[in-house]
Amino acid sequence: MIKTDILIIGAGPTGLFCVFEAGLLKLKTHLIDALPQPGGQCSEIYPKKPIYDIPGFPEVLAGDLVDNLMEQIKPFEPGFTLGDRAETIETLDDGTFVVTTKRGVKHNAPVVAIAGGLGSFEPRKPPIPGIEGFEDKGVSYIIRDPEVYRNKKMVIAGGGDSALDWSIFLADVADEVTLVHRRKEFRGALDSVEKVEELSKAGKINLITDAEVKELFGEGELSGVGIKHKEKGDIKLDVDNFIPLFGLSPKLGPIGNWGLEIEKNAIKVDNSYDYQTNIPGIYAIGDVNTYKGKLKLILSGFHEAAIMCQSAYQRIFPDKKYVMKYTTVGGVTGFDGSKKEAKKEVVKAIG
Repeated sequence: MIKTDILIIGAGPTGLFCVFEAGLLKLKTHLIDALPQPGGQCSEIYPKKPIYDIPGFPEVLAGDLVDNLMEQIKPFEPGFTLGDRAETIETLDDGTFVVTTKRGVKHNAPVVAIAGGLGSFEPRKPPIPGIEGFEDKGVSYIIRDPEVYRNKKMVIAGGGDSALDWSIFLADVADEVTLVHRRKEFRGALDSVEKVEELSKAGKINLITDAEVKELFGEGELSGVGIKHKEKGDIKLDVDNFIPLFGLSPKLGPIGNWGLEIEKNAIKVDNSYDYQTNIPGIYAIGDVNTYKGKLKLILSGFHEAAIMCQSAYQRIFPDKKYVMKYTTVGGVTGFDGSKKEAKKEVVKAIG
């Protein structure tokens, strides 16, 4: 069983910054996320989209923000359970919680911070007859290990950043990469669109626009796809893998069954004090929570994480009094032994 001080459910920006705030209080953290990498939507959906309302950054790419947060929390050595979803929670006799994931991994902590953004993300599946029968048999909705597709023939469907970026990356991994999009225009980053066009001209990517995948073929395992083109009609391709990347649909998921007070698919919290839910010891921060005047902004999640960690400290150490010090005064001491602090001025007496 994995033990920690604060178990954070959700490794998006708010969850990652919670690690930093907890670290300043000498509290250990572990994060659970259903996605295969940290960053939430910023990594999975729009890593190359600019964000303009992060304090101190006139403009920062979503993926770069995640990279910076990962660098910031590195000294506090957080643990990660990725590609796995928090399923159940139970309260032990000592008042701590045990959260068990879909794969059966158990985590124990006195404090649980739900920072799941808009909830756990489930892939948006295209309405193709029989697609469920090919799931994990040639059809996947999230690319976790690119090496799985080495020397394979694959079709990627979609027109956003994820479809573009993975097509570019896998062009040097797979034997054949075909990108299918129902429009001629893409909604991804311009440099990614231009790169796909270059690879298409070079014969590294087979680009098919104004078309949709409508059929899947195979006996047990996927062996081909049927594409409907607006002008050329029906196209059939022999493939090993089909990856529809149409984004992720947020759902509260199993957390909605934990006995928490829910309002419009969000978790109600006490924003007058510490963003605690109706269950003492369980907090909700970031887009997953709701309260009067709530703003679903990353910067709001950062603020909520800081306040929540102060409350968590008092819950874990009720007999201790924590005196907050600004990082400009106390610096940052990592669990790895690293130390960041301002240089001390030397005052010399005169005379």
